[in-house]
Amino acid sequence: MPYASVDDLPSSVRAHLLLHAQEVYLAAFNNAWTEYQDRGAEQRERTAHRVAWAAVKQKYLKSGTYWIPRQPE
Repeated sequence: MPYASVDDLPSSVRAHLLLHAQEVYLAAFNNAWTEYQDRGAEQRERTAHRVAWAAVKQKYLKSGTYWIPRQPE
């Protein structure tokens, strides 16, 4: 189901992402949730989480257990 705020994100997401990265995750997840509404509930949620992580990876780089902003190229 879509998330109303970053406070509703899974604890694993909140614990490792900066606030802006959480906002990126939230927006991407909710958008994917709407976009893939024709899929079954389990596949829809799994896909939305994958899309959200892909969006975070475009702007952030994993360093140890945390994510840091990517440097502009």
